[in-house]
Amino acid sequence: MVRVSRLRRKPSKLPTSVTTHTQRPIIAVVSRKKSIRLTLWPLVAATFFMVSGGTYGTEDIVHGAGYGRAILILLLTPLLWSLPTAFMIGELSSALPHEGGYYAWVRRAMGNFWGFQEAWLSLVASVFDMAIYPTLFVAYLVRLLPWFSHGYRAIMVGLAVVIVCALLNIAGVKVVSTTSLWLFFLLSAPFALIVLLSPWKFGTLANAVTAPTTSSVDIIGGLLIAMWNYMGWDNASTIAAEVERPQRTYPRAMLAAVVIVSLSYIIPVAAMWMTGLAPSAWETGSWAEIASLVGGPLLRVGLVLGGMMSAFGMFNALVMSYSRLPLAMAQDRMLPRAFARVHAHSRAPWVAIITLAICWACCLGLGFERLVTIDILLYGTSLALEFAALVWLRVREPELPRPFRVPGGIFGAIAVGVFPILLLGFSVLRSQSEQVLGMSSFAFGMVLIGAGVLAYGLNTALKPFGWTSQEKAEPAA
Repeated sequence: MVRVSRLRRKPSKLPTSVTTHTQRPIIAVVSRKKSIRLTLWPLVAATFFMVSGGTYGTEDIVHGAGYGRAILILLLTPLLWSLPTAFMIGELSSALPHEGGYYAWVRRAMGNFWGFQEAWLSLVASVFDMAIYPTLFVAYLVRLLPWFSHGYRAIMVGLAVVIVCALLNIAGVKVVSTTSLWLFFLLSAPFALIVLLSPWKFGTLANAVTAPTTSSVDIIGGLLIAMWNYMGWDNASTIAAEVERPQRTYPRAMLAAVVIVSLSYIIPVAAMWMTGLAPSAWETGSWAEIASLVGGPLLRVGLVLGGMMSAFGMFNALVMSYSRLPLAMAQDRMLPRAFARVHAHSRAPWVAIITLAICWACCLGLGFERLVTIDILLYGTSLALEFAALVWLRVREPELPRPFRVPGGIFGAIAVGVFPILLLGFSVLRSQSEQVLGMSSFAFGMVLIGAGVLAYGLNTALKPFGWTSQEKAEPAA
């Protein structure tokens, strides 16, 4: 990060005529630095992709719960799950707008050990999360061009997605957020057409012939899927140091994103309810076929292209989020200093981006299925630490400036985390039937959590005084 205060001391030693001249490049540096910061709507768009990526993924909720209860689930889940999380993020990100976001909050509140665990949980979860998005991109591409399904073509396309997103991220947060904003409008257009055309199909699809579905999701499964579709609000916090006026922008961005994500789920489902299409016709990936019934083959193509944009946009935005964790940890001497290196112009942590991109690329061929239990267990544990940090900082640092504050005092800070934690516990208990490597996915998730404790111990044993000198390392360009 450019240290303007150090640059300003130099002109004071020069004659007045020289001082006026030498201040010009300083103004240019400040302006350039300000220009790469995120404003409200680009941050909302990036948050949209970190959490949702569009209406895709809601099909099994309708199949398991029916239209009325699906809409109720999609309405209540953000109220009980997303909104409390958004309030928590609004307070902590406005009070502590630091690089690394939730890692920095937990470390500030509870120390190095818990801060390390917070980052570990997120990065380990990304192994299961990030490999799926290039695979989804290819899955939608193959619907249009089956040629890509043969041989190593699918892997090469997935690798291309990883490389392009890494390059966009190295170009900086402004490029990523602007890309997210355009992708949001493009992928939303087909669903907007479905909403507009559905009234003209009122009741006409009640007897539509559809392919047999294989989904076995029930209403509880629909609730778990809804929770997964509303996960990830804290991901946007890791770029707080690169957001314009974060104390004001973050609370507004979180609330706006909650509303937009909720409406993007509810309105298309409600529109299809009018057509009379049976809930049993819905399953994962069926939006393309539904679009064909409503608007013909061209709308189906639009939905497939939108699916590709959704997968690309989610991967792109999450690269931006996850890459700030190694950067912040390196600045805190908890990782090697190389991870603190940033690009000279965009200030993007290019070493962290490239390292993580290589790790995710190596997982492309493993064919990971999204394991809901592991995702929710790892995410839920990290989210619980964030709610604990909210309360603990209220106790330890009551005078900390909080431009946005969860209402209700200390009771409000505690109460805001109750429903999310209860939902997380319920989801983990409900979905222990998944198997990984011969054990339940719950047990496998606990192994991963325990590995974080071991990793911290090894890290401390190898470098008891940190990876750099006692003086905090300045990121190198």
